Amino acid sequence: MSTTTTQPHAPGPESGAKSDLRAGTLPRHFPLGLLVGCGVVVAGVLAAFSSFGLITWALLTAVAYSVIIVTASNRVEGGRKAKDRMVTSIVYGCFLLAMAPLVSLLYTVVGYGLDRFSPYFLTVSMNGVLPSMDAGGVYHAIVGTLAITGMATLLSVPIGVLTAVYLVEYAQGRIKKVITFFVDVMTGIPSIVAGLFVVALWMMLFGPGHTNGAAGALSLTVLMIPVVVRSSEEMLRLVSRDLREASYALGVPKWRTITKIVLPTSAAGLTTGIMLAIARVIGETAPLVLTAGSSAVSINWDLFDGQMMNLPVFIYSQFRMGGAVNYERAWAAALTLVLIVMLLFILARVIGRLFSPKTR
Repeated sequence: MSTTTTQPHAPGPESGAKSDLRAGTLPRHFPLGLLVGCGVVVAGVLAAFSSFGLITWALLTAVAYSVIIVTASNRVEGGRKAKDRMVTSIVYGCFLLAMAPLVSLLYTVVGYGLDRFSPYFLTVSMNGVLPSMDAGGVYHAIVGTLAITGMATLLSVPIGVLTAVYLVEYAQGRIKKVITFFVDVMTGIPSIVAGLFVVALWMMLFGPGHTNGAAGALSLTVLMIPVVVRSSEEMLRLVSRDLREASYALGVPKWRTITKIVLPTSAAGLTTGIMLAIARVIGETAPLVLTAGSSAVSINWDLFDGQMMNLPVFIYSQFRMGGAVNYERAWAAALTLVLIVMLLFILARVIGRLFSPKTR
């Protein structure tokens, strides 16, 4: 009597069994489709209750999408992948939440500013124009903004960059801590305090009542220097120590290593830091009201002769006077200021790319 043992038969290609490598995962386009579907459904619900609002729609869509995607992922892909999708949704949601004020700000400024923004508005001043007249422009304020900010940049950038070089390359011990401490304190100084400091200094030197563009530039310089120092210091620290040591090994003195190796290598970062400092002060109003004046209506190219209007103070003065025409001028001037900042950043990117070391 013979016993026959049946061995288990491993499934082969002839069994028709197939291995699905994407089993246990959501379809590739499911998140995008779910987001679009949530947006449509939420919009329909809000429209049905006559309470549709862009911000409300965006928030409810984000919440609905996050809840559904995490639940679906937990059912299909497991708890580990569901946690990953939840964190991803939170990260994207925080990013969109941070971008919302910026987008809203730009949308509002462009929407209101285009009503009066024109070549005429950019090329005439307010000289001889009454507040209620539907005329006048912002040319004198553009001149003042560029002149005051330009002088402040010329004063603060050399001081700030050289201070950063000293802190990174030379300073040691207690003096380094003291300088760093005072730079950090200056970074948090309110702008009105810088304006009051310059007013007191100007009164000591020239007597009361001497407001001009140079005083405004000096007040902005006080605000720019700590920003330039801190940003430049961080950029200089990013330069590899190996580059410095290779230069020293070739017998190059330290000052030439800094000018030929360290500064060119960090040129792009230094330029970005300088532009951040300019953006920090170009919209300041309080110190310029105290130092540069707020009643100039004609074009003034001389920083040392009389009051000089600038865009932030022009915006403030137009809103303070009130009236539809003045509000339109203020919004158009705000749009002009935003465009100037954007052009300066583009120029800084070009300069940083031109002067940065070539990698190829």
